[in-house]
Amino acid sequence: MRFQRVREGFYRELWVLVFPIVIQNLITSAVTMADVLMLGRVSQTALSASSLAGQVMFLLSMLYFGLASAITILSSQYWGKQDRDTVSGIFGIGLLISMSVSLFAAVMAFFFPTTVMSFWTNVPELQREGAVYLRYAALSYCFLGITQPYLATMKSCERVKLSMRVSMIALGSNVILNAILIFGLFGLPAMGIKGAALATTISRGIEFAVCLYDSAHQECFPTDPEHVFHIPQELARDFMHYSGPALVNDMLWALAYNMNSVIMGHLGSDIVAANSVVTVARDVITTVGFGIASASSILLGKEIGANQLKLAKEDAKNIFRTAFLASLVQGLILFCTIPIVPKLVILSETAGSYLRSMLGISCIYQIGQVMNTLLIASFFRCGGDSKYGLRLDLFSMWGVSVPLALFGAFVLRLNPLAVYCLMCLDEFVKLPFALYHYMHGQWIRNLTREFE
Repeated sequence: MRFQRVREGFYRELWVLVFPIVIQNLITSAVTMADVLMLGRVSQTALSASSLAGQVMFLLSMLYFGLASAITILSSQYWGKQDRDTVSGIFGIGLLISMSVSLFAAVMAFFFPTTVMSFWTNVPELQREGAVYLRYAALSYCFLGITQPYLATMKSCERVKLSMRVSMIALGSNVILNAILIFGLFGLPAMGIKGAALATTISRGIEFAVCLYDSAHQECFPTDPEHVFHIPQELARDFMHYSGPALVNDMLWALAYNMNSVIMGHLGSDIVAANSVVTVARDVITTVGFGIASASSILLGKEIGANQLKLAKEDAKNIFRTAFLASLVQGLILFCTIPIVPKLVILSETAGSYLRSMLGISCIYQIGQVMNTLLIASFFRCGGDSKYGLRLDLFSMWGVSVPLALFGAFVLRLNPLAVYCLMCLDEFVKLPFALYHYMHGQWIRNLTREFE
C-alpha cells in the first residue's frame, strides 16, 4: 500500500470516537473478568459451568453485535445526511428484532435451563451448576434486548460517550454486587454461582434504567412509539437488503464460534476452564484494535452518507495501518501476560498448562481477528457490501475450521490443544480474501434515499 499523508484532523476525529469505545469495551471485558476471577476463587467447576452457561449470553452478544453493525450501516449514513426520523425507524427495526430473540432466550433459560445446558456439555455437575446460573441470569437478557439497539443507534449518531458512561455504571455495580453476593459479604449468605448471575441481572437492570432516562432527554432522534415504529416499507427493504446479511453473518459466525464451546465442553472441564480465562485475557488486551474497527464504521459511514466517497477511501487506508500496528502491539502485550495470567485463578495443573499454550496461540490469532473485523464488520459493511463478509465466514468457519475441529476431536481424538489450533484457522483462511476485496475498492457506496 502506497504511503500517503494523513489529512489534518484525521487522528483527532478518529480517537474522539475510538477512546470512549475502547473504554466501553474494556469495561465490558472487565465485567466478565470479575466473574471469572471471583468464580475462579470458588472452584474450577463453578468457573467452567458459568463459562458454558455464559454461551447463551455470548450468542445474544453476537446478535447484538451483528444488530449494532446492521443498524450502523444505515443509521450512520442517514445521520451524516441529518435525517433523524429515518434514524428513529432504523432503531425501531433493531428493537423489534432484538426483543424477539432476547425474550425467547429468557424463557428458555428460566424454564428449561438444564435442557439448554445439555447442548454444551454432557458432564452432570456442569449441567447442574450451569442451569442454576441460567435461571438467575434470564431476566438480564430482556434488559439487554432494549439497551443494546439503543446504544448502537446512539453510537451511529456520534454519542459514543453515552455507551462508555453506561458501561462504567454497569461495571461498578456488577463488581460490587459480585463480591457481595458470591462471597456473602455484609452478613449476606454466600451464593457462589447464583450470586454471579444475580449480580449480572441487577447491573443490567440499572443499565436499562439509565438508558430509559437518557432516551427521554436526548435530541439525536425521536424515541416516541409513533416515530420509532413508523417504518416505511422502503426502509424495511433497505435494512433487509443491506443490513440483513450483516446480521445473518454475525449470527452464523456466533453459532460456528459457539460450536467450539460445544466441542470443548465434551473434551473436559480443564480445556473449558482454560478457554474461559484466555478469552477474557484476549478480550481485555485487544480493546484498542476492536475499538478502532467500531469507530471506523461510524466515521466512514458518516462520510459516505455525506457523499464524500474519496475522503472515506483515504481515511480507510490510514485506519487500516493504525489497526494493524495496534494488533502487533496487542500481541506483544498478550505474550508478556503468559507467566502472569495462570496465577490469577485456581486451576488444575493440566488446565494451567492449556492456558499458557492458548495464550501463546492467541498472540497471533488476535491479529487475524482484529484485521478481519476491521475489513468485514467495518469497512465492507459501512460501505454497503455486507454480503461479501457473509460468504467469507460461511466458507472459513462452516467450511473449514468447524468441520476440521469436529473431525479432530471426535474422529481422530486429538489432544485438546491440537483441536484448539484447528478452531483458530478461520481467521487466517479468510484474511487473504478480505485483503484482496479491500484492495480492489469496490465495497464503498452511498445507500441513502429520500422517504415521504
